[in-house]
Amino acid sequence: MEWISDSSALNARLTAAAPDRIGLDTEFIRERTWWPQLALVQIAIPGPQASEPEILLVDPLAPGMGDALGAILADPSVLKIMHSASEDLVALKHACGVVPTPLFDTQIAAALAGVGAGVGYQRLVQDTLGIALEKGETRSDWLRRPLTPSQLEYAADDVRYLFGLHDDLDARLATLGRRAWLDEDCARLVSNAQRDELDPWPHLGLRAAQTLNADAQIRLMRLLRWRDAYARDNDRPRTWILDNELAGTLARSPPADVARLQSILDTHPKAPRKLASAIWSALHTTLPDENLAPAIRSDERDKEGLRKLQLAVAVRSAELGLPDGVLASRRWLQPLLDGNGWPGPLSGWRRAQLEPTLAPLLPPTGGNPDPSV
Repeated sequence: MEWISDSSALNARLTAAAPDRIGLDTEFIRERTWWPQLALVQIAIPGPQASEPEILLVDPLAPGMGDALGAILADPSVLKIMHSASEDLVALKHACGVVPTPLFDTQIAAALAGVGAGVGYQRLVQDTLGIALEKGETRSDWLRRPLTPSQLEYAADDVRYLFGLHDDLDARLATLGRRAWLDEDCARLVSNAQRDELDPWPHLGLRAAQTLNADAQIRLMRLLRWRDAYARDNDRPRTWILDNELAGTLARSPPADVARLQSILDTHPKAPRKLASAIWSALHTTLPDENLAPAIRSDERDKEGLRKLQLAVAVRSAELGLPDGVLASRRWLQPLLDGNGWPGPLSGWRRAQLEPTLAPLLPPTGGNPDPSV
């Protein structure tokens, strides 16, 4: 285990090792910001003994370290092995300007191999390699310097066993003929991090939106889009700008004028009182694509159609030995039920597995599939 706080030292180590794969993880803080604050980057490189990788603990706060890290992250000849990588990809993109690729995500691999969906790193190491890991530093302050010996050991463990997980899961996927499935899912994860787009329909994820009429749903979408863009541009958590409950209240019963809006904000302790004019504008500004927003439906016919799709997916998942939720989520199925075609996550290997079963249950296809869903 080696602490590296000089970019030239990192370049020298990676050049000497010339790895064809690395284990990769990060520690970051995101409590008070929109963007993850990258605090530590852990890199495992092959060591003299195959079972004993060398661990580099890299300080991304050091001058020039972002560029040094970016070179290895962008190298297409080096496989990056990570676990549950989505947030780490965002942190690395923001700090280094690069999304690691090519990627092998061991959590996705475990799901496709039939091990389990959403399995945590510690459990996967225990179940696959028979090694129990400590959990002591999960809420640690990773921006402190120097880091404690306990923090360093915990961080090193997060990449120490990635090669072993990779070898085991890659062999399982090869036996099942599913390596291409993993490549597709990991490439989509990388692409999403590279695009770094805000959700165009943020209201769809709120249960309270189902109780709103069509006009109120549009107002809620406008508020949440403004909220998310403002939070990102100002590097603040979205709930610090406007929480979901207040957004729903304003969408359901919009105030008559800015003065009334200001009085509503004044009664909420965490409301953004200084942003009344911006909120008013967001409520009443028509968005160019708002007429394309998917409808939030809750009628019994819609529920019955979705239930039939979910049941068919469950049957096919069992046939493939896949955990629940891996083959198709409710969110992915809704566009099919609406006749909008196969969304991005269902357009590849999943469509090949599902179309023969689901096609008889679907309405005539209309519109274009949305690759960002």
